Amino acid sequence: MTDTPASRGVESFGYRQELRRSLTFSDLLVYGLVFMVPIAPFGIFGGVFQGSGGMVALAYVLGMVAMMFTALSYAQMSRAFPMAGSVYTYAGRGIGAPVGFLSGWMILLDYVLVPGLLYLIAGVAMNSLVPSIPVWLWLIGFVLLNTAVNYLGIETTARVNKAVLVGELLVLAVFVTAGVIALAAGKGRGFDFTPLYDGHTFSWSLAFGAVSIAVLSFLGFDGISTLAEENRDSAKAIGRSMVAALLLAGTLFIAQTWVASLLVTDPQALIRDGDPNGTAFYDAARTAAGGWLATVTAVATAVAWGFANSLVAQAATSRLLFAMARDRQLPSFLAKVHPTRRVPVNATLLTAGISLVLGLYTASRDDGITLLSTLVNFGALTTFLVLHVAVVVHYLVRNRSRDYWRHLIAPALGFAILAYVIVNADIVAQRLGFVWLLIGAIVLVGLMATGRRPRLSVAESTESTENADNTPSAGEHQ
Repeated sequence: MTDTPASRGVESFGYRQELRRSLTFSDLLVYGLVFMVPIAPFGIFGGVFQGSGGMVALAYVLGMVAMMFTALSYAQMSRAFPMAGSVYTYAGRGIGAPVGFLSGWMILLDYVLVPGLLYLIAGVAMNSLVPSIPVWLWLIGFVLLNTAVNYLGIETTARVNKAVLVGELLVLAVFVTAGVIALAAGKGRGFDFTPLYDGHTFSWSLAFGAVSIAVLSFLGFDGISTLAEENRDSAKAIGRSMVAALLLAGTLFIAQTWVASLLVTDPQALIRDGDPNGTAFYDAARTAAGGWLATVTAVATAVAWGFANSLVAQAATSRLLFAMARDRQLPSFLAKVHPTRRVPVNATLLTAGISLVLGLYTASRDDGITLLSTLVNFGALTTFLVLHVAVVVHYLVRNRSRDYWRHLIAPALGFAILAYVIVNADIVAQRLGFVWLLIGAIVLVGLMATGRRPRLSVAESTESTENADNTPSAGEHQ
């Protein structure tokens, strides 16, 4: 087994280095944290509280463990194939080109839909604070702002990410500090361990059912892998930054939901009636320090989801479209890179357009947020299953690895946990997800019938290169 291709960079696979390599480990770490949103539980706290029987911290602990196995698999594949495209690239090169296409097709449910979902959530949140401005106008404003920042280049995106992350962490620190002081003063229910374990309500089915909701907060760490061709450090930096981002975000999720859970004044009512208006976290903030903290946390949620998270989600989506277009699996105009800003300009603009249309459409539906969120979840988790298989096939089967923990046991455990979550996922999401997969299979057959099958497999391309006396033609992978 060797990581030689990774050490040589993208050129060793027959591509030109078109994107600008300017991102450091810290840039990648910040990108992943912003994508996951350190204050993500603010917006879904009530749903996770109800689903977990009040054991919100436990749901996030289990979710972090489940995603950690996936992060380990991403780390292995990013070292072997340090290129843009995320699981599309890893499955295509680790297993086979058709599997890679279908994985890319399924991850599109996550990457292409998630910016529209984030814009919608932010628009609804801002409309609740400023009712005179309609949701659709907030949505358009967020799309235009993020598209402009991404168009200016990945360095601009990275600088904005750092500034926004500082703001989110400040709000989080204020909430946790105010919450701890309030609990010490006798507000809420006082300190106990029920957010982590409550013997009166605990069951494994209940806990993992809540994980299917809480895991939405972790989706985004995988977006770091789409920046592999803009990483200026070693290929290992991609995997390390993903694991570090997941650990840091998970720790923050557990801490803030533990405090918020103890500030819920009537937990049984929240478990019984749920949180239809999505205000449970803000109510906990109001208990801690009054209406001003409730307003601050609500505004922070809107800005984090509608600007910061949407910004990096749009960047990640454009890199996925760029990678698939470069391999002739999507229209070639999406592979165009801006000559000076070195960003996939057409893919960025298309992502903005799709997000705008989706956001405006779902804003007109009562179930818009629910529909998009379930599809995003299903698309991401199904492709994570393929990622775990790709690790085993590439390292254990093809390269005869004897590192059984990283290349067999860890991927198998990650696969089993995610499969359990998917089986218990929303029925509508399952149906729509499989319909999308069927459409992808039809598109794949059409591509192969017209001679557009990608040449992605390292083994295949090595054979063809050797047969051609080490002189591959333009577009083939060395």
